[in-house]
Amino acid sequence: MLLVLVLAGLLWGIGHAMKAPYRARWLMIGLLYVLVLALQVALPDGHPFRMATGESPALWLIIGGFAALAVGYRAILRKLKGRAEEAEARVAPAPQGPFTDTELNRYARHIVLREVGGVGQKRLKDASVLVIGAGGLGAPVLQYLAAAGVGTIGVVDDDTVENTNLQRQVIHTDARIGMPKVFSAQGAMEAQNPFVTVRPYHRRLTDDIANDLVAEYDLVIDGTDNFDTRYRVNAAAVRAGIPLISGALTQWEGQVSVFDPAHDAPCYKCIFPEAPAPELAPNCAEAGVIGPLPGVVGSMMAVEAIKLITGAGTPLRGEMVIYDALYGESRKIALARRNDCDICKDIAAG
Repeated sequence: MLLVLVLAGLLWGIGHAMKAPYRARWLMIGLLYVLVLALQVALPDGHPFRMATGESPALWLIIGGFAALAVGYRAILRKLKGRAEEAEARVAPAPQGPFTDTELNRYARHIVLREVGGVGQKRLKDASVLVIGAGGLGAPVLQYLAAAGVGTIGVVDDDTVENTNLQRQVIHTDARIGMPKVFSAQGAMEAQNPFVTVRPYHRRLTDDIANDLVAEYDLVIDGTDNFDTRYRVNAAAVRAGIPLISGALTQWEGQVSVFDPAHDAPCYKCIFPEAPAPELAPNCAEAGVIGPLPGVVGSMMAVEAIKLITGAGTPLRGEMVIYDALYGESRKIALARRNDCDICKDIAAG
């Protein structure tokens, strides 16, 4: 028995050295098995070869039976998997609209998802998303929206890339220090996916442009770090009747929610009616932030955007996810509208 195992090991090793395919190596071992079984049957009892290889063909017949069962089981699994994939392909809607072969190949992992499919990918291509801020949260949001194939992405930021940004704002590079963040982000997004349109707005989102600009898009994502802008974006989103995805960071903790009064969810001001005192909500420069945290929370915000656009799953409307990176914990809390909210109170009446 040991002799046969040694021979099988030698055959496998020779096949590996010759870089033979797995199928060829198993074929060699199979031929060895057939040879051993044939000799066990042909040679008389007591022959030294039979004594060295188990004495009886019964043992080898049992081994062969188990091997045949294993091979048959794998073949059945392969066949069932193939049938399932064929059925999935028939059920999954084909992509609609002008997708190039390169796009179809690029988004293949989306298209095979039952919750996205070709129709969902077409919705992403036709969608327009406005991202406020190209910093810590904006960086992963912009990268993943571009990679996902969101057709039109606007980005608003009046800041320039600084050395201190690069610890966490991974869309920017050392070579772009001093460049406006919106143009730095645009370059990275278009390099990642030339099939998307990026609209850079190198300016602060002020009251005189907020309403008109936000109304041009299907949804807005707020990744800023000051309450004045958050309230301004929220009010403009409520007036336009579009969802607002908002995230926030501090040190080791982040949060994300979808504010959408048009679908019975609260608006941002329902939950945060007044800005906290500056010392209670310091920005990242004052309080610090662990580098990968914006990537985690920003990626969650990008997922929520994709869900809203494609209709997949359950967006975080009326809910907030809070992630604590220091202890590896997350929790979800429910959020409710306030009837006296001066921003969205008229939504319910309408």
